[in-house]
Amino acid sequence: MEQAAKILIVDDEERIRRLLKMYLERENYIIDEAEDGYSAIYKAEEFDYDLIILDIMMPGKDGIEVCKEIREKKATPIIMLTAKGEEVNRVQGFEVGTDDYIVKPFSPREVVLRVKALLRRSSSTTFFSKKPTSKDLIVFPHLTIDNDAHRVMADGKEVSLTPKEYELLLFLAKSPDKVFDREQLLKEVWQYEFFGDLRTVDTHVKRLREKLSKKSESAAKMIGTVWGVGYKFEVVSE
Repeated sequence: MEQAAKILIVDDEERIRRLLKMYLERENYIIDEAEDGYSAIYKAEEFDYDLIILDIMMPGKDGIEVCKEIREKKATPIIMLTAKGEEVNRVQGFEVGTDDYIVKPFSPREVVLRVKALLRRSSSTTFFSKKPTSKDLIVFPHLTIDNDAHRVMADGKEVSLTPKEYELLLFLAKSPDKVFDREQLLKEVWQYEFFGDLRTVDTHVKRLREKLSKKSESAAKMIGTVWGVGYKFEVVSE
């Protein structure tokens, strides 16, 4: 039997936590809760969750700070809850590594659908783990993408990526030398029309390069910038 996914709900409002817990437990997820940023960081670092639902507006440490600290150690998928719905909040969230966001007031059913979608594409969850024998491989000099296991290897060393970082790398790698502008990448990778949020792409490309470069400078160089246009995946031999 498949193991149920473990989800951490972080919100200072008990009624929000209770509502989300009720709907997600109906889907047989295992739910844990945190009422502030400090306990959220402790739990996220101490335990292995398959997904975190994180409120942006909290006293003490807000969701942006919490997400940033979690991202320094873990690639756990994160959905941000925001009451404002303003562009600046979306941009800030994506810049620190949020994978998706939902604006309050929200439909609990929408949250469930977003959770399911993110878990399906997550690189860190074991809930939808694949068979050990992998056939869906993309292999380049210095870089291998195992799409069955959602695993990236740079010069033989595993690279820990968030779901969005993984999807961005996979999308580019599937079309070597093809140039994509930022609008195309937002539409294809994020699957939403984030008007004016082009910095989201730049931030993820920067973070992706940084993570690759820690394992292989050659792999990092494969994410090429086409000035004034966008980005492309370049196959390098050295």
